[in-house]
Amino acid sequence: MKVNRLTPVLVVDRIEPCLAFWVDRLGFSKTAEVPHGDRLGFIILERDDIQLMYQTAASIADDVGPLEGFPLGGTALFIVVDDLDAIQSAMNGVQPLIPRRTTFYGADELIFREPGGNVVTFAQFAAANATV
Repeated sequence: MKVNRLTPVLVVDRIEPCLAFWVDRLGFSKTAEVPHGDRLGFIILERDDIQLMYQTAASIADDVGPLEGFPLGGTALFIVVDDLDAIQSAMNGVQPLIPRRTTFYGADELIFREPGGNVVTFAQFAAANATV
């Protein structure tokens, strides 16, 4: 199994106030965004070989119920792998936060809490969707 990318997911109350810091000052580009109600609920920012994601706590609660109450200022890890079955095998006996799922953005995902309490999402994309 190959790990292709690790991306931090920064959890905030509102995404919009964070954009000037990354986009205007540091030259990151918005490569994906998902609304949640009348605000942004999720966004991917990229520059050079760096990627980071923001997601609101409200969006997390709606998307992954077991993560409701995720702390503001918290960070989760999003790890893209080439073989999610190998991850599932390696994690045999560890209860995922939610059952394996396919997301609307085309990822096959497994989400766990590591022993320190941090959330780790492992995702595999079909070759045509490998851009997230």
